Amino acid sequence: MNIGILGAGNVGTGLAKHLISKGHQVFFSFAKDQDKLAATARSLDARSGTVPEAVAFGEIIILATPWSVTAAALQQVGQVSGKKILWDCTNALKPDMSGLAIGTTTSAGEEVARLAPWARLVKAIPPFAELMHSGSMRIANQQPAIFVCSDDADAKAAVHKLLAQLDTAPCDAGPLRNARYTEPAGFLMVQLAYALGYGANIGLSLLKK
Repeated sequence: MNIGILGAGNVGTGLAKHLISKGHQVFFSFAKDQDKLAATARSLDARSGTVPEAVAFGEIIILATPWSVTAAALQQVGQVSGKKILWDCTNALKPDMSGLAIGTTTSAGEEVARLAPWARLVKAIPPFAELMHSGSMRIANQQPAIFVCSDDADAKAAVHKLLAQLDTAPCDAGPLRNARYTEPAGFLMVQLAYALGYGANIGLSLLKK
């Protein structure tokens, strides 16, 4: 599958490494330094270019930008032919990581959907970048649960399939509006990892009896 990625930071490159290892083709876009973007892409045997090129290339588009520049990245998309699946990985953290910049009555996922009317939006925050770059997504040999929200059943299924290939446990968390609850869970993980010293090799698990 062809996958376009907006954002070539730790999350975007971490996802790309695993997706490329599963046979997917990746196209990176959106970075301050285009030379560094191109070098990163070459190091992973991927392609790079502009945001419109990445969106045109991808059957699925991964949004892996810091929240502070997410709107700017989406503004560069331009005209899109048809509807595209957009996997929103953003975590709407305040710059000082003291809380969420948006939430409770809406969510980052819902705001992204408004900014990208061309998108079939799926919200799913992946594991910590450090875990993705470690080579394995598993924690104590357990797959971390990833909560997936969307109003589009087919788009949700497509992202579920990618998450399963990444050796995580995708969990259907209902419609997109439920990102109002899954995103705070992502912030809790940030607090546990960095503020309380648990480290980034942690994840959530959904248990059912």
